[in-house]
Amino acid sequence: MKLREISELLNAKVRCGHDRLDEEHDKAFASDLMSDVLTLGDYNPVILTGLCNMQTIRTCEMGNLDIIVLVRRKKATEEMIEEAEDENMVVMESDFSMFKACGLLFQAGMQPIF
Repeated sequence: MKLREISELLNAKVRCGHDRLDEEHDKAFASDLMSDVLTLGDYNPVILTGLCNMQTIRTCEMGNLDIIVLVRRKKATEEMIEEAEDENMVVMESDFSMFKACGLLFQAGMQPIF
């Protein structure tokens, strides 16, 4: 699924990474526990989270993850966006709950990593 399609499906605002919206990704993972996210680098899934702070960006950097969808109406700070841009990350913001966002992605063919 293209990142552009994910953005449209989740009615998500793309905050950075506009130049990457035609990339294809087929796996996603949802968590607010960044310790769980750190174990996923080999899969490079789309990360859905409601944790909205610099720790989210830095944890994804450390785990070599670069696509973040903030759910539950969370809004990235300018500091988060600047850091994400420096790391060539994609950051989106969706008003949907994590449950709804995951359900929509799964229904559209996005696969879990396990």
